[in-house]
Amino acid sequence: MKVDVIGGGPAGLYFAILMKKDRPDADITVFERNRPDDTFGFGVVFSDETLAAFEAYDRESYREIVDNFAYWDDIEIHFKGTVRRIGGNGFCGCSRVTLLRLLQERARALGVALRFETVVDASLAAHTDADLIVAADGINSAIREVRRDHFGTKIDLRPNKFAWMGSTRAFDAFTFFFRETEHGIFIAHCYQYEPGRSTWVMEAQPETFARAGLDRLDEAQSAAFLEGVFRDELRGHRLLINRSMWRNFPRASNAHWVKDNIVLIGDAKATAHFSIGSGTKLAMEDAIALYDAFRATGGRDVGAALQHFETARRDEVEKTQHAADVSLVWFEHVDRFWSMDPQRFTFGLMTRAKAITYDNLRLRAPAFVDEIDRAVAEDVRRQGFAVDTLRPAAPMFQPFRLRGLTLANRVVVSPMCQYSAVDGVPGDWHLVHYGARAIGGAGLMFTEMTNVSAEARITYGCTGMYSDAQEAAWTRIVDFVHANSAAKFCLQLGHAGRKGATKLMWEGIDEPLEQGAWPVISASPLPYFPHSQVPREMTRADMDKVIADYVAAAKRAIRAGFDMLEVHAAHGYLLASFISPLTNIRRDEYGGALENRMRFPLEVFRAVRAVWPDEKPMSVRISATDWEDGGLTGEDAVTVARLFAESGCDLIDVSTGQTTPDAQPIYGRMFQTPYADQIRNEAGLATMCVGAITTADQVNTIVAAGRADLVALARPHLTDPSFAMKAAAWYGAADIHCPPQYYAGRDQIFRNSERDRAELTELRLKAKPKSHVTTFKQAAE
Repeated sequence: MKVDVIGGGPAGLYFAILMKKDRPDADITVFERNRPDDTFGFGVVFSDETLAAFEAYDRESYREIVDNFAYWDDIEIHFKGTVRRIGGNGFCGCSRVTLLRLLQERARALGVALRFETVVDASLAAHTDADLIVAADGINSAIREVRRDHFGTKIDLRPNKFAWMGSTRAFDAFTFFFRETEHGIFIAHCYQYEPGRSTWVMEAQPETFARAGLDRLDEAQSAAFLEGVFRDELRGHRLLINRSMWRNFPRASNAHWVKDNIVLIGDAKATAHFSIGSGTKLAMEDAIALYDAFRATGGRDVGAALQHFETARRDEVEKTQHAADVSLVWFEHVDRFWSMDPQRFTFGLMTRAKAITYDNLRLRAPAFVDEIDRAVAEDVRRQGFAVDTLRPAAPMFQPFRLRGLTLANRVVVSPMCQYSAVDGVPGDWHLVHYGARAIGGAGLMFTEMTNVSAEARITYGCTGMYSDAQEAAWTRIVDFVHANSAAKFCLQLGHAGRKGATKLMWEGIDEPLEQGAWPVISASPLPYFPHSQVPREMTRADMDKVIADYVAAAKRAIRAGFDMLEVHAAHGYLLASFISPLTNIRRDEYGGALENRMRFPLEVFRAVRAVWPDEKPMSVRISATDWEDGGLTGEDAVTVARLFAESGCDLIDVSTGQTTPDAQPIYGRMFQTPYADQIRNEAGLATMCVGAITTADQVNTIVAAGRADLVALARPHLTDPSFAMKAAAWYGAADIHCPPQYYAGRDQIFRNSERDRAELTELRLKAKPKSHVTTFKQAAE
């Protein structure tokens, strides 16, 4: 087999090593445009997990690598005069030029041909005899670019500016420095990679970069400027430069990685932001995966191997990219968190990429998590609650207040349509459904979207609040909840708009009824699906009727005894159809600019707020983004939230999407939480997050980091009504309410959880901690 590797970086060299080691008869050549000792930047970073892979695949290069690595276990954060050190991280750094030298030597020893100072024509005309061409030629890959349409290449230049620099200052931890100046905030990501040498990745928001005039400075002048910014942190050392130009990070992705016998690996294929130290790691793991693909498919069929590589590798790459994307966004908006106390700022930094969580930190840095618990409790105490700040409950079990309503904890049962009502009347199913979840321990529970009129229904199985029978049925459920639990109960009122008159969820989501449909209305006469019913564009008379229906439903909610009211203005339903530019193309005063599109939703909200008791809170559910070009953005969501807050809204329930069937959401754990974070910390409003939140650990992580005030869980509560009770047992929150009929079960689960926590603590104490001291050959020993 003849293999041509274009690009002599870590990815290309390591793949050549693995293939040549496995197939000594293979003709493998690496082509590199630079000289052997040319390299840019300073150090590279690997995790313990990646080093273990190196050891498994080529022990010889592994031993050379770890002999030349700086190893550390801690992350150290310097913020506003405070220093916090978090252990249990397991990273190592190495000089990039040293890594390349070691890989070059190993490749030569195996018989790989290395051709330096060789520029390969992107047409690959001189490589037609190759069985396999590995494009490992970096972010600016010429091979990829001339085939860009096939690969489906997307390059997103992120707004923050960064520059790779170095220093002679030593470190024994991966260190973050945050420094506020008259120009704005500067960030330094620092780690040691060899004795007397450390990497300093400098980062600044674009506004800070411009105010400091860095766009007018050369490398040396920029370094001199930053030596002033980080004078104390450098401790008398100078900054070193090596092609240390300011750049915007290019977030690269490709819809396809393979064309014929050409395959993209490393940065040519996908980039991962430096803030999680995954660029070189991702590249070398690509090399391992490509090698594994040949082994898995028998080794001779290049097409089958490349298809296997892309299929098997893509999920892991996209998962890493997603974590890196979440991390880079945190740094892009660091000013959003600047007013936080140091403990919560540090916790937010540590948990920004979602790989590290509250429970994870509890295992590796229990004293720090104790500090976080106290910080959250102290914040709650400042709000007027008499809580224990010395031995506080976990963040999710801290109380929260909205107007005159006090919630015992931050766990919320999310609105979940049951599609089981008859003529809009909730029945026994609803009594059991809501009753079971109320006694399960959640602080707040929402009804499903309950419609303000018969023509406002999504389906014929939806609940309503527009008849005496419906009001009586809801009163029965509310009375049961109040008599048997400490949960507060919120009625969510809505109008389906153009998404009305559709089938039950299990018959076809959002599919129009084939018989018995009622007329639907919307902001504009745009059907949801092309085959959906075309809604009537609302007139002023329609608006007045809808407002009256909302007010009438709110009055019924008062009589039924609900503690709280939410107006549904999300998911493409009636009010949402006014807010989104994708569904509102009106040319009157209710269309056009966002402020105009908000007119009718605000009219509805204000009318309901006027009749709803002043001591009782109201919330609004919004779609913070439409997940579609031309639709609502996170910045728009902040404006929407502020306008509702100015009209008396107490909580923004932050969801996303479902505006049109063309939306392309980016799913993942807690995938909507960043929007709740943005609204809470930019607009200063109370928020509730929802979406792919499945564990108590995630709830604690969100609340402790200040990303939302309340956390709503839907599917976990469908299968586990006692979600909050079980979490309380695990975290030792003994004050959680429990009906007396269930005392024996509560006591049992608390005893079991106490035993399990003790066993986990014992295992942690027995585990031998890694050294916090920077080592090189010691790491191999």
